[in-house]
Amino acid sequence: MRQNIDLNKVIRRESDPPACDDTLGIKVLEANSGYAKCLWTIDDRLLNGNGVVMGGFVSAAADVTMAYAISTLLNEGQTFASIDLDTTFHRPILSGDVEIEATVEKFGNTISYVTSVLTQNKKRIANAVSSIMVMQKK
Repeated sequence: MRQNIDLNKVIRRESDPPACDDTLGIKVLEANSGYAKCLWTIDDRLLNGNGVVMGGFVSAAADVTMAYAISTLLNEGQTFASIDLDTTFHRPILSGDVEIEATVEKFGNTISYVTSVLTQNKKRIANAVSSIMVMQKK
């Protein structure tokens, strides 16, 4: 079982991503200075009975991308945990590619605020916002 994966090493291609990234089909395209962009390739395993992506997977994909964005601002002694995650859906999400962009809007000593936008076929399909606790590693 792999634990404590340094996301900055994943960004630099020095380490494999966490298993959840592979499970969902998410690849980091770029990440720096509080910004991250990922490509989410959705296959039919993530579709619900209505033929669209289940909302929980959408939230998880946004959360993954926001994790990469905040990781770019942390020092080696810091880690983080999402404490709130809110996703708004604008249209059905189908199998295929989705671009996800995340931006740290406010980086605080204890709490940070991160937003993300998900697009498919150049149309906004969802937004997510998260409050993230910044902590010292133990």
